Amino acid sequence: MSKFRSDPSPAVPGSGGDLLTATLKKAFGYGEFRPLQREIIEASIAGRDVFALLPTGGGKSLCFQLPAIVRGGLTVVVSPLIALMKDQVDQLDAAGVPATFLNSSLGAAEARSRLRGLHQGEYRLLYAAPERLVLDDWKHNLRAWNVSALAVDEAHCISEWGHDFRPEYRQLSELREVLPDIPVMALTATATGRVREDIISHLRLREPALFVGSFLRPNLRYRVIGKQKPLEQITAFLRERRGESGIVYCASRATSERLATALDSRGFSAKPYHAGLTAAERSGNQELFLRDEVRVICATVAFGMGINKPNVRWVIHHDLPKNIEGYYQETGRAGRDGLPSECLLLLSAGDVAKQSHFIDEMTSEEERSAARAQLRLMLGYAESSGCRWRELLAYFGEELPPGGCGACDNCLSPRETYDATLHAQKFLSCVARIAQASRFSTGVNHVADVLAGAENEKIKRWGHDRLSTYGIGRDLTRQAWATLGRDLLRMGLLQQNAGKFPTVEITPEGLEALRSRRMIHLARPLAAPKPGRRERHVAEEVPLASDAALFERLRILRKRLADERGVPAYVIFGDATLRRMAADPPTTKADLVAIPGWGQKKLSEFAEIFLEELAAHRSAH
Repeated sequence: MSKFRSDPSPAVPGSGGDLLTATLKKAFGYGEFRPLQREIIEASIAGRDVFALLPTGGGKSLCFQLPAIVRGGLTVVVSPLIALMKDQVDQLDAAGVPATFLNSSLGAAEARSRLRGLHQGEYRLLYAAPERLVLDDWKHNLRAWNVSALAVDEAHCISEWGHDFRPEYRQLSELREVLPDIPVMALTATATGRVREDIISHLRLREPALFVGSFLRPNLRYRVIGKQKPLEQITAFLRERRGESGIVYCASRATSERLATALDSRGFSAKPYHAGLTAAERSGNQELFLRDEVRVICATVAFGMGINKPNVRWVIHHDLPKNIEGYYQETGRAGRDGLPSECLLLLSAGDVAKQSHFIDEMTSEEERSAARAQLRLMLGYAESSGCRWRELLAYFGEELPPGGCGACDNCLSPRETYDATLHAQKFLSCVARIAQASRFSTGVNHVADVLAGAENEKIKRWGHDRLSTYGIGRDLTRQAWATLGRDLLRMGLLQQNAGKFPTVEITPEGLEALRSRRMIHLARPLAAPKPGRRERHVAEEVPLASDAALFERLRILRKRLADERGVPAYVIFGDATLRRMAADPPTTKADLVAIPGWGQKKLSEFAEIFLEELAAHRSAH
């Protein structure tokens, strides 16, 4: 493998005057950095520890890959998944950057060959799992390999408060003893303030330069609909998006298997992915998806962190996620290339009940309490009639700029409102009557049962069937009353008490509304969309006008080149690069240089092939 030269003179025209921009263009084919990338890279090259929180698709990998080219020596990258290591090494190899990985997927001879290359200084980047790096013989090797930087990818795995805690990440602090003088970079796409503090503490970062990018990704459009016959809903969704790749997240292994089989039988190439499959089955199905042989993966949350596929055009949640952090991470698999993509959540009361049942089976009360709080936030997001991006950003401590996001269902197609004054009065009155008669408060669901006239054991034991508000709401279902109660919580007319059994009480504002009979308007509950309706994405208002036939022709060429090299198609070029070529077909190498994604190695390897294909298309049309 040839070494990548990082001299400051640009290798291709238009690459910019400084070393970093020149290297960016030469290796990766891009003429400018994404937000915060340059600042992160400069801090790392200056020898500082760095904490970087950038959203999925924000270009985290480049933040340690480009310094590895510029500074020399070996950059060690901690990566949690074999698939992720291979994927990034494939992409670096395609860009002409000498990189390797060492993990259990390699045979003994291949592992020895790569170790020899490391001892001889042939590589700029080494990817390895955390548990491997802290072995005693590895510590000896790290001291001998001229390590110049350590990058910890998916750094949130180090925190028990994160959504994907991995105990082996805690051992990485030992590397500060082994390599005391090298800069350490921690990178993640999702981390609350508490998780950020954990990462900095456990990795023993020294006065790190802190970089927190915006969580807003306007190319992603969020939508929530009521779940009614989910297989039919998903089939209708896919029928309008044939040829596009996507992920359906399911709460159980059985659902992912059943759904994949059903979709496949309906003509959509689909495979399941969950922890119950063998390692070979999981990696095989994932590989088929990465190489566009399969368009749909029906998966549990076991699938996702190692997926670097940039052209995932949609993500569906068949079931309600457990928490917002995991939901944001999973939906973030869509649109990594910056092109418009959709995130659809199917919501039903039954899903809420299932999640609550799982929580009740947890052994620790502390765990149950935290899980209930997370589920309440997730349900609040799903049922909200407000801007979805505003709510997601607020969870991570970020404010949306004034005005709607223009990229969610509630902003693009606000739900109809109705006069809910009478129903709100009934609910608030019922809460007051329960507290007055029993000297204690209950949860929203119990209030809903009383209003709907349910005949369960608790109602009879506590005498709530004798309240004046018992059964006065038989015109609505128990689920509708529970939804209304959560609306009143979001409005601030009720407040929920934290604890083992979250109960509700009327706030001073709620009392005022009850006494004055103030008019209250609420958004209509979520419903399934009308068949055949595809709402417009704000990012589709100004589409990149490309020749559809030419784009498809370039996709076929890309797939052939990728198959010949045994890599996913996006390793050759992403969809965004192909769309640019289809929108304004280049005729010379100089034209190709102006298109993002055409770096030095790809110019030398693919320029003639693509120019010939473009010429053939012009001739045919």
